[in-house]
Amino acid sequence: MAMITAFSTVISMVAFLAICWWAWSSGRKAANQESAMLPFALPDEPLAANHDGRHRAGGANNTKQEH
Repeated sequence: MAMITAFSTVISMVAFLAICWWAWSSGRKAANQESAMLPFALPDEPLAANHDGRHRAGGANNTKQEH
């Protein structure tokens, strides 16, 4: 049982190191830079407006209480 655990640990470590090497290799530099800019390519969303354009005044719970 110890041999199986040791073998799976070594295989997992080799796979992790291979993925790290691939991700930071010089051939991936352009793709990594393009991926890093993706969040800035999204359109800006209004922070305080509903879908119908009205202003929200109470956070997530926007219900009126009438007494």
